Amino acid sequence: MAILAVNAGSSTLKFSLHPRNGTDVRPSVLAGNIQGLEPGGTPEMGWSFNGVSHQQGLEAGTGSSFARALTALRTLLANEPGVPRIEAVAHRVVHGGAEFRASVVVTDAVLESLTKLNSLAPLHQPHNLEGVRAFRLAFPELPQIACFDTAFHATLAEVDYAFALPQELAAQGVRRYGFHGLSYQFIMDTLLERSPRARGRVLMAHLGNGASLCAARDGKSCATTMGFSALDGLMMGTRTGNLDAGVLLYLLEQGWDHKRLQTLLYKQSGLLGVSGISADMRRLRADGSDAAQKAIAMFTHRVVRESGALTACMGGLDVLAFSGGIGEHDAVLRADVCARLAYLGVQIDPALNQAAVGSETLAVHAPGSAVEVWVVPTDEGRVAARDAARLTG
Repeated sequence: MAILAVNAGSSTLKFSLHPRNGTDVRPSVLAGNIQGLEPGGTPEMGWSFNGVSHQQGLEAGTGSSFARALTALRTLLANEPGVPRIEAVAHRVVHGGAEFRASVVVTDAVLESLTKLNSLAPLHQPHNLEGVRAFRLAFPELPQIACFDTAFHATLAEVDYAFALPQELAAQGVRRYGFHGLSYQFIMDTLLERSPRARGRVLMAHLGNGASLCAARDGKSCATTMGFSALDGLMMGTRTGNLDAGVLLYLLEQGWDHKRLQTLLYKQSGLLGVSGISADMRRLRADGSDAAQKAIAMFTHRVVRESGALTACMGGLDVLAFSGGIGEHDAVLRADVCARLAYLGVQIDPALNQAAVGSETLAVHAPGSAVEVWVVPTDEGRVAARDAARLTG
């Protein structure tokens, strides 16, 4: 028996298969990604099963690329020898709003409610829900579970989630929600298994194309950098992060419309916008130009600045954890951030830090460090699968 965890995007479908024994869900035995699902793209499926990697193009046929991708996935799961039987599908859904504070079994009413949140996460929510609908058609015999990136932050106090706006706007749901919750839940669970200090003041850094920080006490979120949307907080791959709202008023006065502003904020800013080169930190590290170095310096500075704010909210720091594509693989960034947080007592071991390359959870703090520092490769699919196992009994 197993849970299939999926993450449907605009042009990709990521999937992982997690064996279960009751509510105990293990790491994936089969994982992959179907790419090229955008209009005019060339769909291709890559996956790994029991340590062996495979790649194949999707056959041409009628129907959308996404429908053909689901057909290919269903065929793979049915025909690959040794694949356990699936009993539920767990979907990563970026936004649950104020209503959905935990994972739920998908019904027509749930889908209707979640669709109303599309404007809060326009680059993710519509595609997530399109995936849910498609899987309901392709796997009608299986329960579909929606697992929310906002749910981990349901424990935020009002003083943290409320904006300084009129109460009628707050009543409409204009507030901080926070994101990357599935990742933070995995990081938190991992830390709690390995360190008694994880019950204290923990700062988690999910750094990738989307980036945020989360402060937690007693294993629960108490502050985070992302807000009403996935635009707030840290500088990201193509997103602005913190931005004076006056900039938007200025651009509106210059004749910018909603679509142009949305494209700027979500797709043309961040590392890409500042460097003019790429949103990929690895490419910027290799580039060496002044523009690339400026983008890296700004990204690092934003992480340090927001780390100070969240640490102040907790009254100190006991554990610092890095995750996400950049956090797990960029040893230079971890070293730079930790060096600038040395006033908190953070010290890392250079050799351990260099050895942490994203394959396993590793403590990288020096023996005399007042703060534990960990690198935790995240597994959002496993968290979603755990919730699905709990809900399906």
